[in-house]
Amino acid sequence: MKCLTLGLLACLATLIVEAAPLTFTVDPAWVQPHKPFRVYGDSYYVGTEGLSSILITSPKGHILIDGTLPQNAKLIEANIRALGFRVEDVRVILNSHAHFDHAGAIAALARDSGAAVRASASGAQAMAEGGLDPEDPQFGVAPAYPAVHGVKPVVDGEVVRVGELAVTAHATPGHTPGGTSWSWRACQNGACKDMVYADSISALGNDGYRFTDDAKHPHRVEDFRRSLDTIAALPCDILMVTHPDVIDFLAKVAAHDAGKVPDPLTDPKGCRAYADTYRAKLDARLAKEKTP
Repeated sequence: MKCLTLGLLACLATLIVEAAPLTFTVDPAWVQPHKPFRVYGDSYYVGTEGLSSILITSPKGHILIDGTLPQNAKLIEANIRALGFRVEDVRVILNSHAHFDHAGAIAALARDSGAAVRASASGAQAMAEGGLDPEDPQFGVAPAYPAVHGVKPVVDGEVVRVGELAVTAHATPGHTPGGTSWSWRACQNGACKDMVYADSISALGNDGYRFTDDAKHPHRVEDFRRSLDTIAALPCDILMVTHPDVIDFLAKVAAHDAGKVPDPLTDPKGCRAYADTYRAKLDARLAKEKTP
């Protein structure tokens, strides 16, 4: 397994063979700026070309989901301001999972905004360790990042509120032990839609890691399958994910803006399709593990 690093930073690349060990290369899209935009209603994309960060706004304060890489903190803050919002009005920062490419900038964003940080209990512990979680399938490969202390844990089904905003946590462990997906309702011109920010659900592990090692990780495969079922069953008009290219999200946004019919951005079957794709890849990974 190979990871190219810049100090403590690295760029996670596309998995070359899903059931094989991880291969990492630098992905420039992860740090490439992208103009921020409204996804729907009070929900905005403020991430980079290759990493998602979502801002949900209200007159009484905002919620930010994910921080991307450590070096992207100022870029995300600039995107928030470009939309006409204040970084200081971000009240809560939520996390999908505690890898450097999604939690790396959270320490800086929390410091600059004064926001509270919320994540699953496992995610909170991993963030306090700067991503160095021995229970992570990618432990020893996923790079460290600035630790985030004082993260308040959320439980499955808990609703995080800021003013009129209500974002629900859905436990989706598998990619990491503390993986969490988030859902909420957004309204525009009198029409409301179910929004989902789904966590990464790829079965990736370091050299020698086996999801089927029940002695070390009992119930991990069972939990992973339950996570896939959870995402598949969510009310889901608009799906967003941690890596936008995985679902061609930015291309769908461009087609939506161009007036394509039917609208590719609104797809009630999107969550199920996302889960089904990675269920097949998990099955392939497990089958590979059983091959002598």
